[in-house]
Amino acid sequence: MDTTDPTERHRKRMQRKKAVVDAAIARADRDQGLLLVLTGNGKGKSSSAFGMVARALGHGMKVGVAQFVKGRQDTGEEAFFRRQPGVVWHVLGEGFTWETQNLERDRATAQKGREVVRGMLADESLGLVVLDELTYPLKYGWLDLDQVLADLEARPSMQHVVITGRGAPQALIDAADTVTELRDVKHAFRAGVRAQKGVDL
Repeated sequence: MDTTDPTERHRKRMQRKKAVVDAAIARADRDQGLLLVLTGNGKGKSSSAFGMVARALGHGMKVGVAQFVKGRQDTGEEAFFRRQPGVVWHVLGEGFTWETQNLERDRATAQKGREVVRGMLADESLGLVVLDELTYPLKYGWLDLDQVLADLEARPSMQHVVITGRGAPQALIDAADTVTELRDVKHAFRAGVRAQKGVDL
């Protein structure tokens, strides 16, 4: 039976933890632009990305946002961030593919969006670029994955990019520096609750 004082056990445990954390911090010795992918069926992918937009703005960075698929312009994040200095915001979609029901139109819209994004990825003044729901045009084949990966590879060395959406292709996951998969455990929509302002919109 361990008769050591609980306070002392806690101190020693935290001492060991601090040594591990400090060693990990010491190993991380370089700066670079990161490619982050937020994927999975769970809620919160875009919300997380927009949290990073707020974080970047707090550090005085200029931010670009490109929203694929979504065609609506009444979301709370757009209403807020469009008013902030240092934010470039593009709504590039015409709605979900089950709304448009026109394959050629969806492809053409995605290609136009890619041209806008190529300009953003070439802009050294943008410290963070969010490509919201880019995974869908890739998944549906509206955009060529190899071309998009080449665009990402050619971006300025210190530019961070966040890509959101379900079903991220493996090649994109392989190219990313950080990948988070959000898991769907429970969702109010399935219980008949419509999308709520301030939470979903």
